[in-house]
Amino acid sequence: MNRPLIGVTLDAEQPGGWSRFPWYALRANYTDAIAAAGGLPVALPHDPALAAAMLDRLDGLVVTGGAFDVSPALYGATDVHPTVTLKDRRTAAELALVQGALARDMPVLGICGGQQLLAVALGGTLIQHIPDSITDALAHEQPNPRNEPGHAVAVTPGTLLHRIVGSDTMQVNSAHHQAVATPGPHAVVNAVAPDGVVEGVEDARYRFCLGLQWHPEFLIDPGDSRIFTAFIAAAS
Repeated sequence: MNRPLIGVTLDAEQPGGWSRFPWYALRANYTDAIAAAGGLPVALPHDPALAAAMLDRLDGLVVTGGAFDVSPALYGATDVHPTVTLKDRRTAAELALVQGALARDMPVLGICGGQQLLAVALGGTLIQHIPDSITDALAHEQPNPRNEPGHAVAVTPGTLLHRIVGSDTMQVNSAHHQAVATPGPHAVVNAVAPDGVVEGVEDARYRFCLGLQWHPEFLIDPGDSRIFTAFIAAAS
């Protein structure tokens, strides 16, 4: 089997905890889900200058989540909510990778914060803190374990996501305090939570450009494995 090479972005932490020096991190289920779907996952360091060289050797890109936010300056916001936490070097590297992948029409899958970055790369904007913007919002930072569903989403008919999962609804986990406000001029919303929060975006100008607010690598819903299978097929 000729497995497509899938780049997976890493999280980064400053010295402390696991190491006295700066370190990268990634949950194993990201790479497990890619490998199970037929891909060959490789980790991508945070160096914007190397983005083009890395993309030259990749067949697909997965932009992962993390406990930080996309800089509001990237989508034209002048006010910054006090809950916003930045990792500027990670964001710069991921943005360079996303923009380069889209320019090559390389399959891109954005997950959680990766979906938010993808939306911004497509010209969209973000809600900086859901509890301050959405009346009666669900607990999008769910109190139960992340490997359990937090709420349902309605999948938009006619979208790539709907064609992949073959269902009008999915059960998803939820680990975010921000969300997509506007998806961008050419992008569309492909999933919505019961409180109206955007749960996914995509752009049909590209052969596979899909963003999901939840973490399909936990394989909670039957549609989650189908998402990875479709992504790997597009990258093959």
